[in-house]
Amino acid sequence: MLMEVTMKKILIIFTFLITTLLLTACDKKSPPPPKPPIEVSVMKIIAQDTPIDFEYVGQTLSPNEVDLRARVAGFLDKQLYNDGEFVIAGKIMFQMDPKPFEAELITAKGELAQQQARLEVAKATLARVIPLAAQNAVSQQTLDTVTGDEKEAQAAVISAMGQVRVAELNLSYTTIVSPISGLSRNAGPNEGAYLIVGSVLTSVSGIDPMNVNFSISENELFSYRDNVAKGLLVGPKDSKFQVQLTLADGSIFPNMGYISFANPSFSKETGTFLVRAVFKNPDGQLRPGQFVRAKVSGASRKNAIIVPQTAVLQGAKSHFVWVINKDNQAEQRMVEVGDWIGNDWLINGGLKAGERVVVEGAIRVKAKKPLKITEVKAKLLEDEPKAPSNIAVPVLPSEKLRLNPEKSPNSSGQYKE
Repeated sequence: MLMEVTMKKILIIFTFLITTLLLTACDKKSPPPPKPPIEVSVMKIIAQDTPIDFEYVGQTLSPNEVDLRARVAGFLDKQLYNDGEFVIAGKIMFQMDPKPFEAELITAKGELAQQQARLEVAKATLARVIPLAAQNAVSQQTLDTVTGDEKEAQAAVISAMGQVRVAELNLSYTTIVSPISGLSRNAGPNEGAYLIVGSVLTSVSGIDPMNVNFSISENELFSYRDNVAKGLLVGPKDSKFQVQLTLADGSIFPNMGYISFANPSFSKETGTFLVRAVFKNPDGQLRPGQFVRAKVSGASRKNAIIVPQTAVLQGAKSHFVWVINKDNQAEQRMVEVGDWIGNDWLINGGLKAGERVVVEGAIRVKAKKPLKITEVKAKLLEDEPKAPSNIAVPVLPSEKLRLNPEKSPNSSGQYKE
């Protein structure tokens, strides 16, 4: 009996020990598996000549906008154009009531005929007096008086001729024509309205070529000059910058322009100075008053270093990139960044050609951690696609005459198809 109890105690103790050992073994954690290397894309830097563009907000402006004004007072008879249509130079736009001016012309011509008759009488009288004066048959005073009358008659004829010319001009001013080719605006006065001298009837805006005005700040100008002086930038030959326009819908205007004017002084109000570019606009795609983005091209940077924007990170003090050393480990490198060029960043300092930088996955990189590197080729600027050279432009019905010059207005001022 005692022996059975002893054996039970031994079994209980043995079971407890085995259970304790098993529980202790379960409490020991297995070592974690090693972390996989961080996958990154790496690009070898190349130095290449890089075009530097400057972009500004601009507004189109007609180089030749003319207000059509009444040059004589009178009633407006007819409007001989459709509001908003394209008109050619010499097109009759308005006709005022000519009858009062026709009457004034007849009166002026009658006055001229009267003065011419007086001149003939004065000449005949002088012709008779001169021989008599030579024979002392009349006094010298009589000769002087007759001579003066003849000269006065000549002056009166000249004055009357001037009045005829004025009357002819006033009559011609009743027919109001467009002095330029361009787009017309809506007419101000209605037919039958009384016009005073200087009344604005409408305006015509030339659209080919078209000007684009934009402003450059004082800081931008000084920055450009400073970079040129340091050799960071090289301007175009003879300072012939080209300008490309981006329209409000994001499309590219097909014709390149050039800078034709730069204001020599800064504006006291804005601290900027005005720059004007000129563009050929044969299809009328540009209209006065449009807002556009003007990209000024021509400057370049020799042997520039550019990296994708994804490669550049913002640190506590400055920007930095991850540079891959010869052991394929990442090292943090502070860099001095310049301007954005498309999706790339211009690097002013901190990198040199031949070094390798992380361009994808940089945000996950840690120093001296294993990396799984995928090499990518640097982008060559000459391989970039060019802007489209032509864009289909819709033609408004009012512009058919301008694009089809064989059509001409008839005597009533309407256009023949």
